Amino acid sequence: MQDLQGFFSSQQEKHQQELQQVKKKLGLLATLRLSVFVALALGIYFLWGTTAIFVLLPLGIVLFLFLVTRFSNVKRHKEYLQRLIVINGTELDILSRKFHHLPDGKEFLKPDHPYAQDLDVFGRGSFYQYTNRTTLVQGSEVFANLLLDGYPKDIAKKQAAIQELAQLPEWRQHFSALAGETEPKISPDVVSYWMKNHKSFIPKWGGMVPVIFASLSLILIAMAFWGWVPESLILFWYFLGVGAVGRYAKKILAFTAKVSEAQDTIQQHQRLISELEEHTFNSELLQELQKKLVVEGERTSKILKRFSQSMTMLEQQFNLVISMFAQGLGLYSVYYAFQIESWIGKHGQDVEGWFAAIAQFDAYITLGTYAFNHPEHTYPNLVGGNIVMQGKDIGHPLVDSRKNILNDFEIEKGRFCIVTGANMAGKSTFLRAVGLQIVMANMGLPIMGKEVLYNPVRLLTSMRSSDSLADETSYFYAELKRLKYIVEELEKDDCFVILDEILKGTNSVDKAEGSKKFVERLVRNGSTGMVATHDLSLCTLADELPEVENRYFDAQILDGELYFDYKFKEGVCQNMNASFLLRKMDIIKD
Repeated sequence: MQDLQGFFSSQQEKHQQELQQVKKKLGLLATLRLSVFVALALGIYFLWGTTAIFVLLPLGIVLFLFLVTRFSNVKRHKEYLQRLIVINGTELDILSRKFHHLPDGKEFLKPDHPYAQDLDVFGRGSFYQYTNRTTLVQGSEVFANLLLDGYPKDIAKKQAAIQELAQLPEWRQHFSALAGETEPKISPDVVSYWMKNHKSFIPKWGGMVPVIFASLSLILIAMAFWGWVPESLILFWYFLGVGAVGRYAKKILAFTAKVSEAQDTIQQHQRLISELEEHTFNSELLQELQKKLVVEGERTSKILKRFSQSMTMLEQQFNLVISMFAQGLGLYSVYYAFQIESWIGKHGQDVEGWFAAIAQFDAYITLGTYAFNHPEHTYPNLVGGNIVMQGKDIGHPLVDSRKNILNDFEIEKGRFCIVTGANMAGKSTFLRAVGLQIVMANMGLPIMGKEVLYNPVRLLTSMRSSDSLADETSYFYAELKRLKYIVEELEKDDCFVILDEILKGTNSVDKAEGSKKFVERLVRNGSTGMVATHDLSLCTLADELPEVENRYFDAQILDGELYFDYKFKEGVCQNMNASFLLRKMDIIKD
């Protein structure tokens, strides 16, 4: 079994050691760059007017530019290493169960979702907060949607993809560190929408006329130099060019601002696509995602790189030299705006698919990380027949492993399990554990259990209803709406239903009768599920309906102290603890 603490610590130490070397290299490059600049300035001062200046000047400029580029690349590598150190530090924190400072995904929570509210899928201390490692905004959205997608499909394909990514821990971290290099100002959704709906404004001649115009400008300058044409002709020609550019200047400036906003997003995805193009995947799902990044005849990363290069050139229109000369003599802005518009016209419809594929990879890297971090988990064997779920040592993955009590669990189709138990004995936690295992299994994740058999099924829960002043909804009415929703969903297909202390908003007699009738209806409809209750009268259904079975969590008072073993047992709980706890906390007196 992988020593996770050792792995992340060794990775962090390796990157820290390399970072120290890179910092030294940066210092040396900074010194060399300054030295070359000073030497170039002194050389120009002392050698001005000599033939040596023609050798010194170009060589000095080339060397200085090389050092500037080299410094920039090494600095980028330094920041990349720093991100890797943070990534491994985060993993070490999570191993120590310090993860409540991470994004909790509460913006993705849908109150009326079939199970998200009840299973702590989002929010503080949630499964999302514990599991999420996505770097991209879209990746976070994809991961959230995977958690919310309750329809089981392609589970075997998902399992294979997650298993493959789980075996690539260093590559996963490399991908995440690359993705974190920039933080784009606008989301990929905005960029792709704009590109799909952009209307070209540069005429078709914008691709060829500027080249011809610039060539003619050079010819006119040469002819004026030799005295073959008057210099005033160049001035006329220059203002003709300025006028041509000026006609589109307002639209070009607005277009440049839009494209500039998109550039960081494009560059970020270009780096990630380039990385994925170099990698070979074996699982079907990852290969399908990789194919979405393929453009016939050319690498997508090169196509995106051309966009960035054209954008860089277009932004040079604000350079003083370009503004003074290249606009009037070469229609500079018209030419590069045309190049970018041509790119958008050819590839703008594909950008959304490229972004979506990268987001999918980002989300599945998160799932691969979860699988790697939980080698004790088991990928469920997918089965048909009567079994819905069967496994040994089932537990809740968010409970501290040092305190987690594991239980065997088995339930067949059409069976309903009534779970009783004292307060704090573990009923609700176990129901949430079973529910979360179904969610994880449908995502393709390994689950906390051994020898797990799973027949894919949708999940419906009713465990936490709440009232709403805004909607003028009482607690009881909110719960009734939830139960009605469950009944309606069960009419569409088979689902696994988890209920916790239903009809809490009415009196005990009414609650007992109503709960019994509701469970009877579910059972007679052939539904499968579990219901936790303190109402022992509900357990009599096991005597009336062969599909119902009773299970319980026990509590015992030993030497004046309350003791829980958190074990899932057959039968009906007989020991309740409310009165004992009230006395123990001096709330009531004997």
